[in-house]
Amino acid sequence: MNKKFFLGNLQFKVMLLFVAIALAPLGVMGAFALKTAEELIINMVRNQIEHVAVDKATLLERWISERKADLEVIAGSSILGSMDRQQIMPFLELVRDRYKVYSEAIVVSQEGNIVYASSPKTSDPRMKEWFKDSLAGKPYMSDIGFDPEQKESFFWISTPVSDGSGAVKGTVCAKVGTNVILSMVLRLSLGETGECYLVNREGTFLAHKDPKRILTENIAQSESFKNIFSAGEPRITYIDYRGIEVLGASARVGGTGWSLVVEQDKDEAFGGAARLKAYIFLVAGLSAGGALFLAWLLSHYVVNPIRRLSLAADFLARGEFDRANIKLNRADEIGVLYDAFGDMARKLQDRQQKLEQRVVLKESELEETGVKLKESQQAAVRSQQLASLGRLASGVAHEIRTPLTSLKLFLESVESEIAISADYEEDFQVAMNQIKRMEATINRFLDFARPQDPIFSLIEVRELIEESLLVIGPKARKQETIIQKSISSALPKIKGDRKQLAEALLNVLVNALEAVAKGGKLSIAADLAELPTAAGLRTCIRIDIGDTGPGIMEENVPRLFDPFFTTKATGAGLGLSIVRSTIQRHGGEVMVQSIAGEGTTFSLLIPLDAEPMLGEDGKNTDS
Repeated sequence: MNKKFFLGNLQFKVMLLFVAIALAPLGVMGAFALKTAEELIINMVRNQIEHVAVDKATLLERWISERKADLEVIAGSSILGSMDRQQIMPFLELVRDRYKVYSEAIVVSQEGNIVYASSPKTSDPRMKEWFKDSLAGKPYMSDIGFDPEQKESFFWISTPVSDGSGAVKGTVCAKVGTNVILSMVLRLSLGETGECYLVNREGTFLAHKDPKRILTENIAQSESFKNIFSAGEPRITYIDYRGIEVLGASARVGGTGWSLVVEQDKDEAFGGAARLKAYIFLVAGLSAGGALFLAWLLSHYVVNPIRRLSLAADFLARGEFDRANIKLNRADEIGVLYDAFGDMARKLQDRQQKLEQRVVLKESELEETGVKLKESQQAAVRSQQLASLGRLASGVAHEIRTPLTSLKLFLESVESEIAISADYEEDFQVAMNQIKRMEATINRFLDFARPQDPIFSLIEVRELIEESLLVIGPKARKQETIIQKSISSALPKIKGDRKQLAEALLNVLVNALEAVAKGGKLSIAADLAELPTAAGLRTCIRIDIGDTGPGIMEENVPRLFDPFFTTKATGAGLGLSIVRSTIQRHGGEVMVQSIAGEGTTFSLLIPLDAEPMLGEDGKNTDS
């Protein structure tokens, strides 16, 4: 079924309307619920992430402030002011043991001399930035670094050491380890995918749950970095440095160039919404199935009777009134429609029967008129042909008969005045017979327009065939044509006009001989056969004349017996027409079978008790 069928199907439209009415409220409610759930989840997660980011950043900022305060207290002590190594060393070692966050401590005099260094690897401090800032009376704090040996992040802080008058006597610098505070800051409870990390303004990780990323990986090209450090309103969802869509928030750590970032994968955050969506789709699917079933029941009750009525209308249009007679036991509008359709079908059937009766009568009248019209047309055509033949016959009689008569008289005088040898007697008789045949043919040609009734007598078929073969014998021998005979020995005599039948047989034999090439074959066979007629089967003599010529083209076979039709370069096209006319006047028929390239066979069927064939006007066929 194609799209056009569904769009034009009433049952489909009814089902679609019912489903739409049933599911539209559910769809609206589901969409509203999903939208509301997503908004609630976004707001809830956003608030939670923002609070976590702010709390973690505040905690880190307070811890850094405490470290700076610790160092200021140490720098303001009288022990540091004495710049005595013996006093400073136990004091700073006590501080390191107590706070556990200072892995190294350095005290440098104003001249750049190292008063105390907890690490023997301490290099010249005079080129250090922290030393320069302290001499200028400013505290210093470095970016976070990473100690691969300790596997710990760290940063340096320093502050100037002053005397009682406020003059700078030197500086104290400490290396602060961050493991303690970062373990607290990076620890989150935002599902399985929540994470917290620390980056600087260049996008380099300063702290991360994966130590390998610290100071080695940069996120400056990611949406995370753009969202953290952009001047505009930060987005709640974006693609993080891993290429995963997340919900995130960031907070600046005061007094530093660092930002603390808290993120959670969006898929995990919206897991509740996904479950809600699945439940809504399940409910929608079950509701759709139920609605479809109810819609099918409703549409079947409404549409099926209409479909049956449509089929009945088709049967009615085709005239199948029995199949168009349908009934429906319903009292509603559809039942009334069925009753009205049935009444209409009965009336149409009665009217159809009356029309058919009238049509039969009219067809009979038209058929009778057509037969008469055909007879008139055939008579008009024949009159034209006979008129043309009459004019042609007059010309032939004038041009041929006179010299032919002179030739005949000359030969007769030769016969009476000159003795002819026995060797030429047979040829002389053949020549005289041919002249007589030509005269007879001219007479038949002249009489074609006014054919004479046959004069019936008993005829020996074998003698008729032998005489015809004797006439064509010289020409057959000249072109080396083999003549094969197959004549039944038990052929009875037939009634017929010997002269007309001989001319017809000779005409067919001559045509066959002309069609055969040099060295070809001509066959003639005669036997009893049955001829189908309107009165039944009639016993007849069947004479078959076959040749091995080129055959006749299939499209020319139906026109072979038409007057003036010929396929030869010469000839008037009357031979076969005369043959057929002659055989039909004897109550028989002429048949032809031809295969192009193999040859042709003409069959003359002549009834034993032949009588003149009368036309529909009661006269002889060709009279």
